[in-house]
Amino acid sequence: MISHAVSLVSIWAIPVFLLFIPLYGALRGVKVYESFVEGAKEGFQVGVRIIPYLVAILVAVGMLRAAGAIDILSRWLDPLLRGVGFPAEVLPLAIMRPLSGSGSLGIVTELVKTHGPDSFIARLAATAYGSTETTFYVLAVYFGAVGIKKARHAVLVGLFADAVSLIAAVIVCRLAFAQ
Repeated sequence: MISHAVSLVSIWAIPVFLLFIPLYGALRGVKVYESFVEGAKEGFQVGVRIIPYLVAILVAVGMLRAAGAIDILSRWLDPLLRGVGFPAEVLPLAIMRPLSGSGSLGIVTELVKTHGPDSFIARLAATAYGSTETTFYVLAVYFGAVGIKKARHAVLVGLFADAVSLIAAVIVCRLAFAQ
């Protein structure tokens, strides 16, 4: 019964909202189409404003990967990471995730293919991917959209949250998927 209700809601939720919102606006005297066009115009202007920030992030990510900097750092930190129970194979994900969602998803996909979907490394990578954020991307988009130039404290807090999420992912995966 409950699964049928959930299925029904999931099928009808979006169509109902797509009909309800314009109808509600029209009943309230809002010029719905004009408001929609104005919002789309503002969205396009925001997109144009944040393009330089996004290009900068994509170039930086590409340079790090192409230069092999992430792989070198992984090899250097391997002994330290193994000592705390963090597989060095997951370090490229930890470095890439604050920069790029698609780049980090590529790393997770590669780890799953290499080590298998039921391996500890794949499970840790998936947990870390789901519990961390694309910090620099989010800051570039949101701060760029509203014109904030000084993001120093937000960057530190975002990276701290990512570090805490990674530590929590390791602890949870060690407890849930003990080897």
